[in-house]
Amino acid sequence: MPKQKILYITTEMFPYREESNIANMVSKMALKTHQQSDVRVFMPKFGAISERRFQLHEVIRLSGMNIIINDLDQPLIIKVASLPGERLQVYFIDNEEYFKRRFYYSDENGIPFSDNAERAVFFARGVLETIKKLNWVPDVIHFNGWMSSFIPLYLKTFYKNDFYFNNTKLVLSVYNEENYDLGETLADVLKFDGIKDIDATDYSTSQKFVIKSMDLVDVVIKGDEFLKGEIDEAFNNTKTQKFEFLDSDSIGQIYK
Repeated sequence: MPKQKILYITTEMFPYREESNIANMVSKMALKTHQQSDVRVFMPKFGAISERRFQLHEVIRLSGMNIIINDLDQPLIIKVASLPGERLQVYFIDNEEYFKRRFYYSDENGIPFSDNAERAVFFARGVLETIKKLNWVPDVIHFNGWMSSFIPLYLKTFYKNDFYFNNTKLVLSVYNEENYDLGETLADVLKFDGIKDIDATDYSTSQKFVIKSMDLVDVVIKGDEFLKGEIDEAFNNTKTQKFEFLDSDSIGQIYK
């Protein structure tokens, strides 16, 4: 029987980012499932990630595509590294305009970047286009972090006539993340991609995107043992199959 193919899409992963529950959870899950499955991980190449320290290198055969974001051509660069001490490949979505800055989602004064929505869409589409170029069809896609929650919406809209991921199970872990206003550009970005049949105000913050994505996936999991506020309320109210917090040893049960 062929190995199950599991794709982790995340905004953070240890050791590329430390002191983060998302980063630690994704690392533990990926390493645990990697023992018995064909596992790959995709994340943004934020400027704070040292290419030299972690030995990232560009994958020329995967780079070179352009993704049009709100009528602007943005070059997609794919870099890869092996998780230190492991034979697990991590792919990084990179772009000079969106990911070279030193901070993740806000500037040094804590003000969210005005192009966070564009960055998330570039990341979402970059991952999906790269997976197709790899000709690797995942059995499971497991989303972690608010930027990854753009992907379920895009699979149901922009890619709805693309059958590549038709038989893929979608799993979403939800966490107590900081909530970011996605700004006025979100509606324009979505409309440019032909996503017009939704109310953009329903997706106006990063947390709202995660909440709406709960209804677009097959399984929702608590990524933090105890959720807070609106994210906890949404988890309790979703009709999607859901699981309480699971440790890395138990995660495999939801992929079957």
